[in-house]
Amino acid sequence: MTQHSVLFQTEQIAAYARASGDMNPIHLDEKFARSVGLPGVIAHGMLQMSIAAVVAGKAAGGPQRLRRFACRFAGMVEPGDTVTFSAEPTEPGRLQVRAVNQHGDVILTKAYAEFEPGLPPLDDDDAA
Repeated sequence: MTQHSVLFQTEQIAAYARASGDMNPIHLDEKFARSVGLPGVIAHGMLQMSIAAVVAGKAAGGPQRLRRFACRFAGMVEPGDTVTFSAEPTEPGRLQVRAVNQHGDVILTKAYAEFEPGLPPLDDDDAA
């Protein structure tokens, strides 16, 4: 199994907002987020998905092997949450992907990746 834990921080969420162009105030403005019923600012679902996809790429032997990635967003991630992303083979060419926070709450459901098992692993020199 391949796994990676991430401590989500306000600065990381704001940086992702700028990079992605998703400046929705639920990700940036604590007061606004609370006014719409959220506990506070929350991380972008696509930020979570991108981290899960990186973990799946490592588990598959390199990102060039990934052919499909899918998930459903099941829970909110707030600044201060630690989420552990994991990917584990379930059958040839398929990985089960999980994301669970520090309380054991599942963040992504129905998450999986399909990959091409016959491709060579990515060399460190190729990644640069």
